[in-house]
Amino acid sequence: MLDSLDAGAVRRWCAAALAALRRHQREINDLNVYPVPDSDTGTNLVFTLDSAQRALLAEPELAELGKVLHCMARGALLGARGNSGVILSQLLRGIADALSVSPDARGRALAGALRAAVTTGYAAVSTPVEGTVLTVARAAADAAEESGSDDLAAVASAAALGAEVALAHTTEQLPALARAGVVDAGGRGLVLFLNALVEVVTGVAPARAPLARVAADPTLLLTAREEGSAEYAYEVQYLLDAPDTGALRDILCDLGDSVVIVGTGDGSWNVHAHVNDVGAAIEAGVEAGRPYRIRVTRFEDEPPTARSVVAFVEGEGLRELLAAEGVLTSTDGVIRPVIALGTPPAGWKGDRVIPLRSPVQALAALAVHDPGRAFDDDVIAMAEAAGACRYAEVTFATRDAMTIAGPAHAGDIVVLVDGEVNLVGHDLATACVTVLDRVLAAGGELVTLLLGAEVPAGLDAELLAHLARKWPFVEARAYPGGQSQPLLIGVE
Repeated sequence: MLDSLDAGAVRRWCAAALAALRRHQREINDLNVYPVPDSDTGTNLVFTLDSAQRALLAEPELAELGKVLHCMARGALLGARGNSGVILSQLLRGIADALSVSPDARGRALAGALRAAVTTGYAAVSTPVEGTVLTVARAAADAAEESGSDDLAAVASAAALGAEVALAHTTEQLPALARAGVVDAGGRGLVLFLNALVEVVTGVAPARAPLARVAADPTLLLTAREEGSAEYAYEVQYLLDAPDTGALRDILCDLGDSVVIVGTGDGSWNVHAHVNDVGAAIEAGVEAGRPYRIRVTRFEDEPPTARSVVAFVEGEGLRELLAAEGVLTSTDGVIRPVIALGTPPAGWKGDRVIPLRSPVQALAALAVHDPGRAFDDDVIAMAEAAGACRYAEVTFATRDAMTIAGPAHAGDIVVLVDGEVNLVGHDLATACVTVLDRVLAAGGELVTLLLGAEVPAGLDAELLAHLARKWPFVEARAYPGGQSQPLLIGVE
């Protein structure tokens, strides 16, 4: 039981919250019907907090509460995806600002920080709407203050409970949620975030929040998703280096809605808006400063085509990761037509098979999967993405052998890159770092690490920290794969 929140506890909070969001990513995506039913809120929150986690791993020497919180908030902002991710980053900034000069924080300080987070979060949104993540955040701050305690565990628990109660009422506050029979997706993510704090503070996971409600009639949820954006067809998001954004906010509000612009305090901003005129939204950013990492997403007007993706892969962690994205790992309950990833068992009858040379390629293929696209076009796009994903494998030699990289004895570490032996070594961590540097020397923007079932604790953090230091412009993610090999690497 912690008496106060310190830098180490914040690091554990970030890691625990990220793990929780990954476990519930698919559930949160399924809830996403407001402001646009694009089923990506869970994914956006994971991307956002993953960026925060990588920022912390890149600064292991930070030991002051305020500095660690600001590092976490800045990382979240620079990697924020979508409305929900930007707002979460701003809630974190409010907490960081409130505790910037505190060596640690007890209950009343946490309550004050949660209130500051709400103020910062509301200020970031051009037109705040009740029944969203902001409503849930405000309820958490209210409950924390009303507890009247300086006990950290009591205040954190009160905030999490207040958020859960408010989340249940969001269905009544927004017509889109009421029609679909669901609670707010971003609010659900915030509840998980606060529950992770309770677990870090108390050492005990709180009683699992009730599964977010889904409509008794599933056609209601489908109808809500098919509505698309009534007025605006595109989501535009970019990072911006600029001295201020007052004029930009006015322009974007004239162009569309869901305008959220948040900054780090040093001239870096994350800009998000829903518009019809994509060019004008980007040009406004050019006039304000230097936009980069520009992302444009079109809200689909057509309903998705029913189809199934089935993956034949090893590793319980990888299967759970794929299942969270709607991929089946058995042929039970498939909807025709079917796309198979990997090598199906003998006698399996499917529509298309995309062969995989490494399990990480399943994730690359899934990243471009689009059920709203023509079936054959979807298969081609997934196959191309899988084929373009370079891969490496760190494993152990099972017998003595002569390899292209030199002699290998049983028990030695053997590293394969694109199927060819590239390195023979004796220290696992050293071999993993070496192969990462070798594969990235040929270029790459995204690295995926799948950790084996029996890898040493902390290997993922060590590798992510190395990537953040030496390859700061590469996006990196690590997942427990559960496969027999210590490490599988994918580079895209």
